[in-house]
Amino acid sequence: MCILKVQNLTKKIGRRTLVNQLSFDARKGEILGLLGPNGAGKSTTIKMIVGLISKTSGTVTINKKDTSKDFKEAMKHIGVIVENPDLYKFLSGYDNLLHFSRMTPNIPKERLDVVVSLVGLEKSIHNKVSTYSLGMKQRLALAIALVHKPALLILDEPTNGLDPQGIRDLRFHLKQLATDENVAIVVSSHLMAEMEMMCDRIAIIDKGDLIGIHDIKDITKEQIQAVQFEVDRTDLAIPLLQKSVIGEEIITNQNVITIKISKEHIPEICDTLAKNGVNVYGVQTIKTTLEDKFIEMTGDEVHND
Repeated sequence: MCILKVQNLTKKIGRRTLVNQLSFDARKGEILGLLGPNGAGKSTTIKMIVGLISKTSGTVTINKKDTSKDFKEAMKHIGVIVENPDLYKFLSGYDNLLHFSRMTPNIPKERLDVVVSLVGLEKSIHNKVSTYSLGMKQRLALAIALVHKPALLILDEPTNGLDPQGIRDLRFHLKQLATDENVAIVVSSHLMAEMEMMCDRIAIIDKGDLIGIHDIKDITKEQIQAVQFEVDRTDLAIPLLQKSVIGEEIITNQNVITIKISKEHIPEICDTLAKNGVNVYGVQTIKTTLEDKFIEMTGDEVHND
């Protein structure tokens, strides 16, 4: 079921177009990633969705409520974490959660206990927030965003500043939330490897344009992109391979030869090399990754640091 529907969303400032005609949706029980380099338009898109900045044109529908026509009702269905969590450091985690929960009428105490458990803060929820690591603050903000049972959860660059353990913890809890609470989750990031592990689908954004939307499973199921052969005689192997795989790119790095072929050709190539006096010490397949797909579609790279 579609919880968020974005159609032709555009943001212009003067003659400059920050976001150009973006259209995508987010569904119950899935994590949708907005992937792109810094300055691609991800944060601008999120801020327009949640009403922090105005849009130039386009529509945003949350749980069938148009934000232009029924903004307050639409916002009842979302939880948002944009930039650094705004918490009261002198209060305990639980008191922060209790304070923010009072913004929504009739939140039972049992719900507070549920969200604390969901984000794994049971042991530290009564400690002061000033003692929390950045990862713990992020999880407390997540609990606050979840307390009113939103249908949609939106997080803008939630892994910024987190150490590797904090990133792993966040990934685990978001996946659990999508499954256990059946929440539609939208996450923006420039960390490609992390998005590949975290998300079900990826919307690639570059220079304000939506380049494409891909299912992570489809990317990982794609054909082998290339095969590497470790040999003892590249001087003999390359001429043989040029005859066997006409028109395919052959790359040599010391005694390793990389060819853009499918794995079905491996036995034939190994046999040809062996019969002509070339010893093959190893064969490794290289699969298409999200990074390969991004570079293929945009011609750019998103760095993982």
